[in-house]
Amino acid sequence: MDIAELTVLQAARAIRQGELSAADYATVLLDRAQTATSLNAFIRQDGDAVRAAARQADERRKAGQPLGPLHGVPLALKDNLDTAALPTTGGTPGLKGNRPKRNAPIVQRLLDAGAIALGKTNLHELAYGVTNNNGGFGPARNPYDPSRIPGGSSGGTGVAVAARLAPGGIGSDTGGSVRIPAALCGITGFRPTTLRWSQTGIVPISHTRDTAGPMVRRVADCVLIDGVVTGGPKELGPASLKGLRLGVPRGHFWENVDAETSRLLEGTLGLLREAGVVLVEGDVAEVGQLDGAAGFPIALYETVVDLNAYLTEHGVALDYAGLVAQVASPDVKGILESLLGANAVPESAYREALTKHRPALQETYKRAFKEHGVAAIIFPTTPMPAAKIGEDETVLVNGQAVPTFATYIRNTSPGSVAGIPGLSLPAGMTAAGLPVGIEIDGPAGADQQLLAIGLAIEPLLPKIPAPRL
Repeated sequence: MDIAELTVLQAARAIRQGELSAADYATVLLDRAQTATSLNAFIRQDGDAVRAAARQADERRKAGQPLGPLHGVPLALKDNLDTAALPTTGGTPGLKGNRPKRNAPIVQRLLDAGAIALGKTNLHELAYGVTNNNGGFGPARNPYDPSRIPGGSSGGTGVAVAARLAPGGIGSDTGGSVRIPAALCGITGFRPTTLRWSQTGIVPISHTRDTAGPMVRRVADCVLIDGVVTGGPKELGPASLKGLRLGVPRGHFWENVDAETSRLLEGTLGLLREAGVVLVEGDVAEVGQLDGAAGFPIALYETVVDLNAYLTEHGVALDYAGLVAQVASPDVKGILESLLGANAVPESAYREALTKHRPALQETYKRAFKEHGVAAIIFPTTPMPAAKIGEDETVLVNGQAVPTFATYIRNTSPGSVAGIPGLSLPAGMTAAGLPVGIEIDGPAGADQQLLAIGLAIEPLLPKIPAPRL
């Protein structure tokens, strides 16, 4: 048994059956984290506390006590999820002393199921970016090429799971922050339908758009973790691929995709056809325009309101302006400062985005699923693999300079704004050894159906080898 390769489900079964002690497993993961500190996956770990929790897990099993579905399994938690035992910094200097009094409800659900908090992972500062080039805590580094980004904002969790420092973890996703690092790090990331997972106890960006979600190496682990958090099923059977209709929206989602990424993902479509999937060409009408009209006004307006509410609730001796004054990442500081004073998003623009443009975006997705008769749509998670660290403003796609942030969120943002579920699967590696991901999005509330489709597609895809540490 290669302990570091265990998935969440495999580790839980091995510990429950006495084939692996939780203490030994925790030790292996903590030791790996020590050898991989240069990847900067974690902001904070308490090895002694992890080992003590693992020993207690072993004692409970030996005593014949009831065991939860995640008993003894260490999980990496993005450092914007409230934890009572560890600070919750949001990846920003102003929250270094933030010690929540209680765990976020989703964290508590995981702990109640027997999971162990392995540590708090690095993120793009205040979750406001896609590179995880954090000015306050340093950049997280892609384990397949440490000179490159892991994606963000949940980059530290992506690094920890890909580098086998943890079998799985939790990130948060406002515009792609679970799925983008999943794609760039060669793992699986799931964004649930908005509000299916509790938003309470998470350093916020936007209550209309925020959700946490699992980052793992197998779809079955998404099912297990989602079931623990929601009280739903913890196992699902795969969907039947024969006759399954998947939409291929060439407009917007497949435009100007890096040539090698395109080649790999067209190969994925070919594998799906061979397996009996019916691929239906058809666009989501005006998806880019509606995303642009709705997404930023909502997020930028709600950021000020929601962060102020979080700071007040947690007794932090700072308001929004005071927090932003200490932001260390230039890109984040520039955006957040612009939301103050005369440049703030007018409430009228916010209301129009919330009550007109977002409903129109949701409606265009509903029409696309219905009119094309598809269970989900499929597209590149990101238009390109991981960029170099420091390419914060622009990157090259097919020889053309394009904005870094807008390029990486182009395909993931619309589903986030609409609030629909999305699942990114690792779909191959470039000649340079960089992972690429393919995403399936389904109708709102169709989370279990989407996961079942993911379970069926996963065996067709190439296995991504572990990075060399």
